[in-house]
Amino acid sequence: MFNPDLKDVLSNGVNRYQLVKAVAKRAREISLDAEENKEILSEKSVSIALDEIITGKYDLSEADSVE
Repeated sequence: MFNPDLKDVLSNGVNRYQLVKAVAKRAREISLDAEENKEILSEKSVSIALDEIITGKYDLSEADSVE
């Protein structure tokens, strides 16, 4: 199971609600992209999304835009 240190993610003024919202949005995007491209994911989309946020590949401010 993937247990990241949330102190690093939450240290820059982000609260847990924003983090959960961003992870959920990015996980949906990953799932939809995989479905459209008929890809099989080796990891769960939530794990991929959280890893992208921690490594800085996905900006938390992108989750603020509501579709």
